[in-house]
Amino acid sequence: MSDSGQSFSVRIAETDADLRAAQALRYDVFVRELGAGGALVDHEAGLEVDKFDPFFDHMLVTDEETGQVVGVYRLLRSDQVDLVGQFYSEDEYDLSVLKNSGRKLLELGRSCLHKDYRGGMAMYHLWSGLAEYVARHEVEILFGVASFHSTDPAELAAPLSLLHQKHLAPLELRVKAQPAHYQAMDLVAAEDLDRRKAMLEIPALIKGYLRLGGFVGEGAYIDHVFNTTDVCLVVDTQRLNERQRKIYTGGRSQR
Repeated sequence: MSDSGQSFSVRIAETDADLRAAQALRYDVFVRELGAGGALVDHEAGLEVDKFDPFFDHMLVTDEETGQVVGVYRLLRSDQVDLVGQFYSEDEYDLSVLKNSGRKLLELGRSCLHKDYRGGMAMYHLWSGLAEYVARHEVEILFGVASFHSTDPAELAAPLSLLHQKHLAPLELRVKAQPAHYQAMDLVAAEDLDRRKAMLEIPALIKGYLRLGGFVGEGAYIDHVFNTTDVCLVVDTQRLNERQRKIYTGGRSQR
């Protein structure tokens, strides 16, 4: 369906009902559509839940005509992380290089849109809300895992190789997959890689962060619970060019 004529609002969840609405959308997308699981997923209630939810800010995009939550982002700032003890991504990636930087961090995750609202204005409003949040909290580095919907590295060899060869983070931002779960990404030699085809195989969310000047960490993580292969994206707001910076200063407007 087209959402071009619809009205949307963006807010941070404040009530238990807000949180349940976010978890219900996540269940529709991650569990029903993509086959994810998890120890705390409530199949009876249709909620995708995990232990981190109480500590994160949950950004909601609502279709004002229907009252339905159609987009969500889960956000955790570095000044909040002591409450939970770790970033979500730390189960998959060594974030020491970011945590020791002394800069203000924001972890992004559980980004999703209702299937009827993809490719329209709902995503614009989600990004706009994120931009305002980043500006309000003076965030300097954004990061989080983003997913390919496959657990077969051979199937993803071309896009993973392109990310490693052309978009690998500089050393001061280069998080690394935890050694116990490290999956090499440089699987196809540069001379054998069809870059155009490989780029077409990269999910839209990842390409969006690359367009902002984002990078990927070293190594991928195979997540058998979510049926995905994850990469860690890192965006340094100081590296954005002027056009891109407008997105993160409110000029415009994942897992």
